[in-house]
Amino acid sequence: MSNGILKGKKGIISGALDENSIAWKTAIKAHAEGAQIVLTNAPIAMRMGKINELAEMVSAEIIPADATSVEDLEKLYQGAMENLGGKMDFVLHSIGMSPNIRKGKEYGDLNYDWFMKSIDISALSFHKFMQVAEKQDALNEWASIVGLSYIAAQRTYPFYTDMADAKAVLESIARGFGYRLGKSKKVRVNTISQSPTRTTAGSGIGGFDSFFDFAEKMSPLGNASGDDCANYIISLFSDFTRMVTMQNLFHDGGYSSTGISEEIIELMGKQ
Repeated sequence: MSNGILKGKKGIISGALDENSIAWKTAIKAHAEGAQIVLTNAPIAMRMGKINELAEMVSAEIIPADATSVEDLEKLYQGAMENLGGKMDFVLHSIGMSPNIRKGKEYGDLNYDWFMKSIDISALSFHKFMQVAEKQDALNEWASIVGLSYIAAQRTYPFYTDMADAKAVLESIARGFGYRLGKSKKVRVNTISQSPTRTTAGSGIGGFDSFFDFAEKMSPLGNASGDDCANYIISLFSDFTRMVTMQNLFHDGGYSSTGISEEIIELMGKQ
């Protein structure tokens, strides 16, 4: 059911790979709520995914961009403003990748060149998204920028290795640029710490299924789905959250505030 809460708004959504992606679900909901959008992803990711199908569903232009390339991002914003006929009201940064995780490297045995790639792709790209937007004056007043994070930025999860460090940097960038853009243009910048979600990227992390089940038992509301997260993102894009900025917002069914649940106690008692 659409309420038209994004009617007349324009924005960029990055990172949609397939129908399991939170970015994919967000694009569909943004379109349903009346927004005009431009889709973007790295050229290699576009070859792997189904972004062309999504573009047809939401009547969106696709502008390929490597999020680590300032030149690509300059072309992205220029193209988006030309295509949509104005500045952006929202931007979703849904980008993250760790070569160390993909290649099974433990935290005590990281390849540091790959580590720097993890930081560049997963965190510094967020800074580049905002720096380019600011320099190009590509954002309307009261625009909303959202990046996807994870609770491993605050707590230790051994399987998350260097991505935990990248997410900590991501959240710090949200605060730094949130202050800057808030003062200059009333732009909001927030991150969302989402529940473990069965996306293509998330499912590639070792031990994901076991942790997904653990988080489900720990959270009083259960794990938040990708659809639920997309709804939350839409609320942050809307005018109903104008005074929310520089926050890391936990969207996890209560997991982050639960010490231990009855289900986990019962499970431990059976061993």
